[in-house]
Amino acid sequence: MQNSSITPSSDAWYGEPLELHSSGVADVLQSLHLDGASLTAAKYLYSTFGREALIKQIGEESARLLMGYRGLRQAQSKLVREDGGFSISGQEEMLRKMLLAFGDDLRVVLIYLASRLQTLRWVTQQKVVMPGAWAQEILNIDASLANRLGIWQMKWEMEDLAFRVLSPDTYREIAKMLDSKRTERESFIEEIVIRLKQELSRADINATVLGRPKHIYSIWKKMQGKSLDFANLYDVRAFRILVDDLKSCYAVLGLIHNLWQPIPREFDDYIARPKPNGYQSLHTVVMNEDGVAFEIQIRTHDMQQQAEYGLAAHWRYKEGAYSTVRVKNPKTIGQEGIVVDPKKHQGGTHSAAVAYEHQIAWARQLISWKEDAWDQLKHHEIDDHIYVLTPLGKVIALEKGSTPIDFAYAVHTDLGHRCRGARVDGAMVPLETQLANGQTVEVIAVKQGGPSRDWISPNRTYLRSHRARTKVRAWFNAIDDESINLASQKTSVEIRAEPKSDQNADSQIILHPSKTKQSHASDILVVGVDSLLTQLARCCRPVPPDLIAGFVTRGRGVSIHRRSCKTFRGLLERAPERVIQTAWSNSVGIGSGGGAQDKANSIRLFPADLAISALDRSDLMRELFEVLSRQGIHVIDLRKSVRKGFAQILLTIEISHSEGLRVVQNSLEEVKGVTEVRRR
Repeated sequence: MQNSSITPSSDAWYGEPLELHSSGVADVLQSLHLDGASLTAAKYLYSTFGREALIKQIGEESARLLMGYRGLRQAQSKLVREDGGFSISGQEEMLRKMLLAFGDDLRVVLIYLASRLQTLRWVTQQKVVMPGAWAQEILNIDASLANRLGIWQMKWEMEDLAFRVLSPDTYREIAKMLDSKRTERESFIEEIVIRLKQELSRADINATVLGRPKHIYSIWKKMQGKSLDFANLYDVRAFRILVDDLKSCYAVLGLIHNLWQPIPREFDDYIARPKPNGYQSLHTVVMNEDGVAFEIQIRTHDMQQQAEYGLAAHWRYKEGAYSTVRVKNPKTIGQEGIVVDPKKHQGGTHSAAVAYEHQIAWARQLISWKEDAWDQLKHHEIDDHIYVLTPLGKVIALEKGSTPIDFAYAVHTDLGHRCRGARVDGAMVPLETQLANGQTVEVIAVKQGGPSRDWISPNRTYLRSHRARTKVRAWFNAIDDESINLASQKTSVEIRAEPKSDQNADSQIILHPSKTKQSHASDILVVGVDSLLTQLARCCRPVPPDLIAGFVTRGRGVSIHRRSCKTFRGLLERAPERVIQTAWSNSVGIGSGGGAQDKANSIRLFPADLAISALDRSDLMRELFEVLSRQGIHVIDLRKSVRKGFAQILLTIEISHSEGLRVVQNSLEEVKGVTEVRRR
């Protein structure tokens, strides 16, 4: 038996032999029915191998779990000061690191909690004298985490053991009172259990009746919270009834309320209104003929499983199951940003789609736990971060006030560059929207492209984080003049509503070229639609003053087409209810048609496609570009194919209005060998 004082700087396991600690952690995880990779990681907690050596020794998956656990222990070591008190900066760093590590794999959470519980067991069994701050940390943070995840068996044991370390005299006093009344209490429980079984049998209800375990910390809390003495606590006489289905839960409730008098305001229906961690049960307090009150909990066997293992019950990492949810390589992210195809990942007792739902659910519980823990530690005003989720449940830490573009850059720089829109909790939002804790953000990205200069404008609020601003500035600093001209075709989109005082006002959709010298008024007026993402359709590339119309797409906002566009006509025929009236606003400047002079005058330029058919010859391209150069027309894309001596050329040029485009067409048609120039 050890009886020496342990300082916070001592070994992390407070004198417990490391192999014994590892074995104890594995036992705890075994009780949670975790997979082999987790158990293997637990058995190697004492190992000092580096990552590569661990991979060779125990495999990549177990090594990853073990490295995640080590990172948490390192953060933990900074939490308690030498004088036994808490370090506020250490708390903030530790909570943040814990949250982000937990967001990668739930099993890291469970290994960590199992390790903390095993340490508590060792300390109390060996009567090791511990700093109060250490036990308070477990009570405030670790037991709170187990509670948020709904792992009741861990929560209650952690609370009781930590309370025993913090208040040994009070703990012994309550334990003594429980023991002194044990014979009387056991006789009462046996009597009630027999009667309940008889009544349930008469009602032909298949059920299991149990006396509920007593937890000293919960008894003490109720004594404090309700100012009750021990004799008046009904918590020490409690029962649990397990049934086969939901219908039987309410049937049993009716039977109990018919047998004994229910106590008003002591009934909770957590089946109809589950707790945030998924806990479900019916709780009622009744009084028998002698005036003795006792609690009865009613739930199904599945609900009992949930109550014991919480969100961990949904994450049984069996071989072949979809065990971890990871963000795809950001360089291969498609048009919709972060994409998931659950149908391709079936396994275990749940499809991957259900697994995603559970991953999002427990990730949000982790975020809520972090806020609860920070508030309990009385330092919530210091934390200036928010925590949001990818569609796959990965937790991303951002500064308060961050936007979807900040989020995109936090996931990956390339995704930030290509960000053009976002959904927050499934709804399209403007890119300047400030994000909040626990929201799920999905980035809508183009396949290729770069950021907009508007994002770093001092007059706009597209970006909050210094990191994201630095990445955008680096993009523009790295490209030469030709690349800057090429990037000017990239059109960023912003939605701005007219003043709310005008009830009939139309929302305005503003299109900013990335190389704009000053902000402009609305280019397109969209009638009756507020706060929508818009884009000029590439199939027809509308240019003022073309007749235009808007089509509400699924997931990409409003697509603006020329009314003569064949694609638009097909859309109109298939879904006329999604077509909205649009027109160019009066603020669109009309220049000479395009080119350097219009740029110098800050005239708005739009991309337009010209298809050229011509006899192929060596000087053809040079002469075409000479015509364009004389008119100051900038070419931003060019594609050419030749078949049987005939050239097909597709030019994308910048133009301010369609009249100027016709002038360009006529000029190109005069080039030798050109047979047709048409707008595509």
